[in-house]
Amino acid sequence: MRNLVRETRLTPESLVYPLFVCPDKGVRRPVSSMPGVANLSVDELVKEAREAHGLGIPAVILFGLPEKKDEAATGAWEENGIVQQAARALKRELPELLVIGDVCLCEYMSHGHCGVVRSRTRQRPPGPRVVVAKSAQAATAAAAEAMAQEFEIANDETLEILAKTAVSLVHAGVDIVAPSDMMDGRVAAIRQALDATGSSNAPILSYAAKFASAFYGPFREAADSAPQFGDRRSYQMDAANRREAMREIALDLEEGADMIMVKPALPYLDVIAEARRRFDAPLAAYQVSGEYAMIHAAAQNNWIDRERVMMESLLAIKRAGADVILTYFAKDAAKALA
Repeated sequence: MRNLVRETRLTPESLVYPLFVCPDKGVRRPVSSMPGVANLSVDELVKEAREAHGLGIPAVILFGLPEKKDEAATGAWEENGIVQQAARALKRELPELLVIGDVCLCEYMSHGHCGVVRSRTRQRPPGPRVVVAKSAQAATAAAAEAMAQEFEIANDETLEILAKTAVSLVHAGVDIVAPSDMMDGRVAAIRQALDATGSSNAPILSYAAKFASAFYGPFREAADSAPQFGDRRSYQMDAANRREAMREIALDLEEGADMIMVKPALPYLDVIAEARRRFDAPLAAYQVSGEYAMIHAAAQNNWIDRERVMMESLLAIKRAGADVILTYFAKDAAKALA
């Protein structure tokens, strides 16, 4: 009777399985902070995707670990980039599988930020000298300390790379591009680039409300994408701002986004619910690595029932209004729902 009158239904068809692809062959390198998750070479990724698809999961989203990083994020957009290789292999082996390509640069940038970084150096105001250098090395250190260095993201330069990355991914076989960088104007730039290169039918799933969250830690291990300095609060959203999230979503839809996403999911159920109330576009939510890791850690200590908490958390995201859930639990949840 409970099943008969259930108001919210969770099915494998609403799940997207995130996968991390790395170079070489036969690689299945576990991520220590995310039990059950691994960095996969292309051949192993195809096996993993085939298993997920066999469980009724219709889509995967790909994140890449390139062989090398630089300050132009070359690995994100080059023709033979690691995600491009994976997309071609998946479309060759599993043509019916929906492949989503994450469009961000943090995994490919040498500094780990989501955009082009520019430094600005300014002289500190003169003040009393309180330290006397005892050596040439100390004098150099003192001179360096006298300078205050600031960094900023070059938004418009970043848009060019993001657009180039999206085009490259679609040409490699990716069905949906998902910009996750939170640069201003990125959806419009990507839409224009796709239209100009004959890919006007390629949809955009925008990480429209992506918050500067502490729940991303395990992902940064998996994707080797931790920033080398500073943090991402200058371009990801303040966790306190729900109204701003609605403005960000509205702007992305105006620029041409076909689908929208809230990230993270469980700590932001109110944002998901408000987005569902205001917007008619397909709505996704990302149950991020920290959410996944906490459930596993508590279960390993026998504090909770892992499967029940897993399903309850996914049901809560669905109940809040998400049409699509990106989750590392996708395979386990699909098995539980069978």
